Amino acid sequence: HVTIDHYAAVIVSLCLLMSLAFFFLMYRSQELEYKYGNLSEGVCKPGYAAAKMATIYPKFTKLAPMFLDRNFKRLSKVNNYLPPFGFKTQERIIDSILTITKNYGLGEELDSLSCKRCIVVGNGGILSNKSLGSRIDEYDVVVRLNEALVKGYGKDVGTKTTIRITYPEGAIQNPENYEQDSLFVLSAFKPLDFKWLRQMVYKEKMRGTDGFWKSVAQSVPREPTEMRILNPYFIQEAAFQFIGLPFNNGLMGKGNIPTLGTVAITMALHNCDEVAVAGFGYDMNKPYAPLHYYESVKMSAIKESWTHNISKEKEFLRKLVKANVIKDLTNGI
Repeated sequence: HVTIDHYAAVIVSLCLLMSLAFFFLMYRSQELEYKYGNLSEGVCKPGYAAAKMATIYPKFTKLAPMFLDRNFKRLSKVNNYLPPFGFKTQERIIDSILTITKNYGLGEELDSLSCKRCIVVGNGGILSNKSLGSRIDEYDVVVRLNEALVKGYGKDVGTKTTIRITYPEGAIQNPENYEQDSLFVLSAFKPLDFKWLRQMVYKEKMRGTDGFWKSVAQSVPREPTEMRILNPYFIQEAAFQFIGLPFNNGLMGKGNIPTLGTVAITMALHNCDEVAVAGFGYDMNKPYAPLHYYESVKMSAIKESWTHNISKEKEFLRKLVKANVIKDLTNGI
């Protein structure tokens, strides 16, 4: 029989563990304050985002390559998963793409920085009339998503684009709307996405559009050396470790795909020393507010998505802002 003394001992042990965890977090917090508190305002803080992230996700480690390179098959966390959580079955086509892209980093200048400040610019209407453009352009790496326009919106969203992350259905269709000097990065959600990228990289005529849920770009005005494949680990980690979406045997299913914005933030946490965001957050209490800063579609157009769990993502992003892991310039999260 379990005695009352046994229960008491268990409760005491639990209390001790909770106290130890609390003191550990306090110690970590004070340690970070001491390490970064004396740096002048505006000076890049090496390792800051990862250190902050580890206080709320103790298993978080910074090392995870931003893009796939010729050694991609060695990435144990993704080589046994099908897209979007890995690249299983797509090895041959990825090899074919990487053979011609030849480059696998941000570029010599950015890759050599000892401390990188990055900002992920969301597409939200909340960016309108905030005049944050010059502030956004100050970051070393400016990440933009899908077809969000820059031309004509510089005052609010900036003019600099380091990388534009997208998938076939989200890619800019009008070649004139592409920036001159950004990297084109594919975040693949299905096997067909790799096939599409191969055609874009090899400048082939588009064949076989069955399987896309809307029309896709027929060409991408970028040299192969300016194209990259995002490491699918960020989709996997955001979904299962951070947001807590259903695992579903590691397959794409109802409500277990993170939005591209959260995937981009996860990528930045692994590869940047400081991470900021702007243009994130939907206010469903304002149905007539603009959904995106570059078009007239209203907030009321949002319907609960089959693939995403917006409320769970919001919880995760709020957690990051509250713990000072990321800085939200538009205060929408």
